[in-house]
Amino acid sequence: MRRRAPRGRGAELRGEVLHAAMDLLRETGDVDAVSVRAVAQRVGVSAPSIYLHFADKQALIDAVCEEVFEALHQTMREAGEQAPDPFAALRAQGNAYVHFALANPEHYRIVLMTGGASSGPHDSDLEIASGAFAYLVGSVRACMAAGVFSGDPVEVALGLWAAAHGVAALLVAKPGFPWPDVDAFVDRTICMAGMGLAVLDRVLPDDDLPLPDLVALLETLRR
Repeated sequence: MRRRAPRGRGAELRGEVLHAAMDLLRETGDVDAVSVRAVAQRVGVSAPSIYLHFADKQALIDAVCEEVFEALHQTMREAGEQAPDPFAALRAQGNAYVHFALANPEHYRIVLMTGGASSGPHDSDLEIASGAFAYLVGSVRACMAAGVFSGDPVEVALGLWAAAHGVAALLVAKPGFPWPDVDAFVDRTICMAGMGLAVLDRVLPDDDLPLPDLVALLETLRR
């Protein structure tokens, strides 16, 4: 058992506890394995020391979820910084999102693929309020200002998120499936979602077109 942290070192201990919980999630892939006792043993403190920073296990899991989303936010922001225009930045961010999930499969699975690891006060709005989603909406707004998209930026961002999450979830859930080249597959899927939304309002009228007319209209898009 390690010594009691000196006065003023509480924030440091909180960080150690949080990272220990994240490591346990990565290693076990099981939120049930992240007990206060297991985290305390890993950090080398008593369980009551953890309760000074987290009210209960659920509060600790909530904090882990927030940490994952913040890391995702930073990954997406960095991915778009060097892009030459807003649409290229959005493409880079979509690729970064999926590759973040692949690099952190257990965290991604627990946070976004298990029906919600959290039932605390954050869980209902955690994804929507997170910096990652807010940043995605901002990127969509930039594309709208450039003339790429139209409509409600939140709705467009949700569509893009659905596409990125779909491919990420499949790759995480089925790693043994005979996928094609993953990098190319991810990029094509992200492009498909972005370009699909960009042309949707321009190509499809309010009424359904007969298939031959739709094909003819699509052919006009060829370069």
